[in-house]
Amino acid sequence: MSHRISGPSNYYVRRLIRELWKTKRRIWKKVSKKLSGPRSNRVEANLYRINKKTKENDVIVVPGKVLALGDLDHKLTIACLDCSKPARKKIEISGSKLLSIEELLEQNPEGKEVQVFY
Repeated sequence: MSHRISGPSNYYVRRLIRELWKTKRRIWKKVSKKLSGPRSNRVEANLYRINKKTKENDVIVVPGKVLALGDLDHKLTIACLDCSKPARKKIEISGSKLLSIEELLEQNPEGKEVQVFY
């Protein structure tokens, strides 16, 4: 029986997890912990759920993938690990901004006014 490495095998995801954890901020540690688990436990958020649970000009982090089911009727800033192509188009049409989690971390290292979307 050999030792098997658990957690993400993607180098960039592992690096992101370490960077988030090093910030010592509660919100980024929460995102780091969610990303370090199994891929099957990552969040898959449809646009209709994001639309229903957010308000105008909210900043949210999705520790997983954004999917295209539904539409957005207000402007948001969404940071996610991955995004489907149709979801990306719908987000651009609504006037919202789509960022990677790394970009949001650089813009807002304190994590103020940021919500983690589960």
